[in-house]
Amino acid sequence: MSDALDHPQLTSHRYRLTTADGVGIDSVLLRGAPGRTAAVVLANGFTGSHRSPHIRAIAESFGSIADVMTFDFRGHHGSGGHSTVGNAEIHDLEAVVSHLRGLGYTSIAAVGFSMGAAVVVRHAAVYGGVAAAVSISAPSRWYYRGTRRMRLIHLGVGRTAGRFFLRSFRKVRVTDHSWQDRPAEPREIAGEVSPTPLLVVHGEADTYFPTSHATAIYEAAAEPRELWLVPGMGHAERAVSPELALRLRSWLRERLPLD
Repeated sequence: MSDALDHPQLTSHRYRLTTADGVGIDSVLLRGAPGRTAAVVLANGFTGSHRSPHIRAIAESFGSIADVMTFDFRGHHGSGGHSTVGNAEIHDLEAVVSHLRGLGYTSIAAVGFSMGAAVVVRHAAVYGGVAAAVSISAPSRWYYRGTRRMRLIHLGVGRTAGRFFLRSFRKVRVTDHSWQDRPAEPREIAGEVSPTPLLVVHGEADTYFPTSHATAIYEAAAEPRELWLVPGMGHAERAVSPELALRLRSWLRERLPLD
């Protein structure tokens, strides 16, 4: 594989988007060769950002086959509003996908990590219209406290002191309101993603969610679907190795009509 393919010349374009419920979303589009009609959206995990070097590395890898848009979920870093930890964030992803359609992209894939993966599954099921959906390190159900790391997350979002820490040190503003209406869990709604291809990826060394979450989503989904359980892989975007990024890129290339 040539260096030109692995390291395309990408130009960065910043956009301030507005969701259907009026929240400002900070986003960046990385563009390659002119005239492309395929794009990939990367949806971060909780506390993640488009500024992350991990997201940037994945975006640059995918940039050889499509333009890539990254963004900050509501309440995160440069975006407005408050994080609802996976509920209203579905509007954020739809704002990004709609913006790409407005720019002329006709084939759009969504790739999400952890919280962003749950949003990608829900978005593909509720809104549809994407060419492919990739869920990496997703929870299959809400309120999971089965690992130490998830118990700490719940302390962080559920207590005033925890939200203060997140706001002060992670630049994440979390709402102090609980969900009024619980959205469908990824495992409950995965069957509605079809006929969009769904790829479920999970690390066997994930310390947030065990692999049973991935198998629950996969088993609930209809064809076309795939499940990759990756030995030694940890959690979310930080755990995506260059080798896994290449494998994901190949999977996306087969499902996106490329120019």
